[in-house]
Amino acid sequence: MQQNKATSDGDLIRSYLEGNPDSLKLLIEKWHVHFCNKAFWIVKNADLSKDIAQDSWQVILNKLVELKHPDKFQFWASRIVYNKSIDALNKANKELLELKSFKYSNSILDTDNSDNEKLNTQLLKAIKTLPVNHQQVLHLFYLEQYSIVDVAKKLNISKGTAKSRLFYAREKLKNYLNGKYY
Repeated sequence: MQQNKATSDGDLIRSYLEGNPDSLKLLIEKWHVHFCNKAFWIVKNADLSKDIAQDSWQVILNKLVELKHPDKFQFWASRIVYNKSIDALNKANKELLELKSFKYSNSILDTDNSDNEKLNTQLLKAIKTLPVNHQQVLHLFYLEQYSIVDVAKKLNISKGTAKSRLFYAREKLKNYLNGKYY
């Protein structure tokens, strides 16, 4: 480990490119935590930052032979980590915008279409025929948008019971609508 601090990045890279795999190991040991921390500082997510650091190492290893100034490894590699982190944020923001857009377009469809209103009325009638415990699970899961785990906590039941109630409520609604509505 003392060799790690005494040997420069440039020396480690040149040694690795000459065929010494231990040099790469030392380089990774020296910089991996730093890359994880840099990514975390940008994305604020520990798991994602580890993935970013791993992806960055793949790019670094693939392009290491192209590095013209091995002594400037820190700046070059840090820029790769930074770019990967920004890409991850952009991807997450794009997915969030798509979800919001989808939710908005669906809410417009629900209010503008008379067929949807008829279906909604039938669905409400069908829901009222369900046992109260099934109605509660449907309400929390679909209207309040709780996860199954949160539904289970809220109703003080097991996760399996919450899943089961949701499944049977859906099945009963499907049967009701198939028999009455269609």
